[in-house]
Amino acid sequence: MKPKIFIDGQVGTTGLMIHERLEGRDDIEILTIPEEKRKDVEAKKAYINEADLVFLCLPDQAARESAALVENDRTRVIDASTAHRTNPDWAYGFAELAPEFREKLKTSRLTANPGCHATGFIAALYPLVKNGIVPADADLTCQSLSGYSGAGKKLIAKYDDPATDKDFVQGPHHYALGLSHKHLPEMAGLCGLSKAPLFTPMVGPFYKGMVVTTPLFFSALNGVSSAADLHSCLTDHYAGEKFVRVMPLADQSDFIDGLFFHPQGCNDTNRLDLFVYGNETQAVVVSRLDNLGKGASGAAVQNMNIMLGFPEDRGLKA
Repeated sequence: MKPKIFIDGQVGTTGLMIHERLEGRDDIEILTIPEEKRKDVEAKKAYINEADLVFLCLPDQAARESAALVENDRTRVIDASTAHRTNPDWAYGFAELAPEFREKLKTSRLTANPGCHATGFIAALYPLVKNGIVPADADLTCQSLSGYSGAGKKLIAKYDDPATDKDFVQGPHHYALGLSHKHLPEMAGLCGLSKAPLFTPMVGPFYKGMVVTTPLFFSALNGVSSAADLHSCLTDHYAGEKFVRVMPLADQSDFIDGLFFHPQGCNDTNRLDLFVYGNETQAVVVSRLDNLGKGASGAAVQNMNIMLGFPEDRGLKA
């Protein structure tokens, strides 16, 4: 019998992308709640408890409320919100981080899908902290540039509106300058850091694609003195992974005009590419991903595949 899948929040950006990735598959059955019933709690509860797996594509509080509607020990949940990402009772849905992450996904009934910015930072820092290269109490900074789809419906509408001032839509924009972005707890917690990085996210004048950059000073690290050392650690850590690639050291193969890093090079894939650049005293580790792919819907489908025993890469492009 085919597993039944329900997407709670099917009309949001992530919900729509998950549905798009799943709709052509013949190994699952998608349950679709009628439009007029979407806000009917009893109707939603019935769909949730009929499903073998539910995606929650909702704001945090709504995700908590929907998770509480599960009344059986069979329905499995993947929450795309921030609500459960640091909850130890939930698996963290980044299988490539370590074997124990993938194994927990196979058996867990509850999975928190990572945040897009967090995915880029954690992919770069988790191996370096785990191997003792970056101290757990390090003072770190991180900058992320995302396509404007990462900022939600209101900003998407503003960018897509022909009436919006051209000076606005043509430039990048910082946000969350209060330095309390909602991804910070998982960025620190999953990497084993005792304090969060100073994180400055930006949106750019393109729909999707993401570059997350973490600078490092060799004088503040342990046991490494070159970009090559960092690159070697990352290469060993992700050896054999299909969706996380460590690119050649100082790779410039798809730079625009040979000068400019290409932020959209992973678009329409479930891939995350890691790059290392440096000089004699400093380095940067750069993560590139599709914020709607490995940063959201692609990761969610990958986690579903693992949880339901399908091939991990089914329906996903590397």
